[in-house]
Amino acid sequence: MKVCLTRFMLAVVLATAVSGPRAHALSDDTTRDLVATGSPIRTPPADPAIVHALQQISPQQIQHTIETLVGFHTRNTLSSMTTDLPAGQGINAAADWIESEFKRYSNACGGCLEVRRDTFTESPQSRIPQPTTITNVYAILRGSDPAQVKRMYLVTGHYDSRDTDVLDTHGFAPGANDDASGVAVSLECARVLSKLKLPATIVFVAVAGEEQVLNGSRHLAKLAKSEGWQLEGVLNNDIVGGNTTPGDTLQNKSLVRVFSEGIPSAATPEQARLIEALGYESDSPSRELARFVMSVGETYHGIGNVRRSGKQGYFHPVLEFRRDRFLRGGDHSSFNHEGFPAVRFTEWREDFNHQHQNVRTENGVEYGDLLKFVDFQYVAQVAALNAATLAMLAYAPPAPANVRVVTKNLDNNTTLEWEAPNGPLTESGVPYEIVWRELSAPNWQYAVSADKLAVRGNGAAYSATLPISKDNVIFGVRSVDSQGHRSPAVAPMPER
Repeated sequence: MKVCLTRFMLAVVLATAVSGPRAHALSDDTTRDLVATGSPIRTPPADPAIVHALQQISPQQIQHTIETLVGFHTRNTLSSMTTDLPAGQGINAAADWIESEFKRYSNACGGCLEVRRDTFTESPQSRIPQPTTITNVYAILRGSDPAQVKRMYLVTGHYDSRDTDVLDTHGFAPGANDDASGVAVSLECARVLSKLKLPATIVFVAVAGEEQVLNGSRHLAKLAKSEGWQLEGVLNNDIVGGNTTPGDTLQNKSLVRVFSEGIPSAATPEQARLIEALGYESDSPSRELARFVMSVGETYHGIGNVRRSGKQGYFHPVLEFRRDRFLRGGDHSSFNHEGFPAVRFTEWREDFNHQHQNVRTENGVEYGDLLKFVDFQYVAQVAALNAATLAMLAYAPPAPANVRVVTKNLDNNTTLEWEAPNGPLTESGVPYEIVWRELSAPNWQYAVSADKLAVRGNGAAYSATLPISKDNVIFGVRSVDSQGHRSPAVAPMPER
């Protein structure tokens, strides 16, 4: 069945002020064309259950987590094979403690978390001189809805650390910011979200081997691929401690960077050429996930026990349209390579004297990734943003399937087609929303609701025709439920 949306189009909204993100000023005629069938994007409503969960985010608990991880003296991945470390030191002791924390959270929610270890032996390579045991620790919060339980979202940080010599298994390597801060985010998300009944599944992870070149995350991503995980989004937190160096006036505690790839690293050469031809370099699933984070930040900023404004207002994410920083890499890339949408959270301004350095003072400069340079309130804000994003993704209905734009006719209209997501949700009626933006705009600007369309059965097909040229904008289609939970938008592929 195909239903034309034309009869449901909204009236012309010429009296409405265009308040969405704008790359540059538009002429009145252009603005009239863009809003003729829709209205500026509005911030989605806050979910009371998510607000309550965010109020449980604790800077004190985060401080305890980071302090405990620093207390293992070193968490160098290679220390798993070292037998002469004092009791309570090394990465094996850290893994045991992380597992115990997940189990403690699970006991508090009646056994709601499946706590697991992904342990394997990595063969010798450039940063691994001998066969080395690597362990990822993770906990699964299964979705409460049988129709959505296979949909999975994952949050991770890496619990290994290093000093100047990446092969040093004994030196003090506190790794407070890099990346006990990211592990604290993952653990805190597990603690507060395990109290919710979320329709989809969330996986809370602490990986090892990141400093040896992403070994742990690469193994877990391949495991997810081989086991058929329907992994729809990965949030990687790496260096989210809000570095606080005395005298640094350029740090901004209001901002966290969200990096995302453009052309998917898993794309074939043919797919990459098509993406470039369509101008979709900024519409990969990872980029849409990043935009979703931005939308969540607009809804939930300043909520809970971590409210604090900074130089530019309330804490909020900044979209960074590149896979990662120059000459650097992160665990999200491991998931990207397996075809999963993944983004990286990183503080606004890193201090490289406090990363990959032996703890010391030279010429009055203090080196080392020490606890005293971490801002626990900042980490709590990052944790709140992650938790809100995970909950919104898990509450949202499945994204529309097989979204297409019809290109067989040369005209100034645009016809979009899509199919309902599979599962019982389609029978209860999931409305859709069409969004679009100017080609030069980073975020969605306009939307028109299709909530009057009924979804009848699996595989139901829909179409919508709008009097806007597909050559002038980027379109997307997303699912929206009655509470305002929205899926990430899906950009349409051409159909002749």
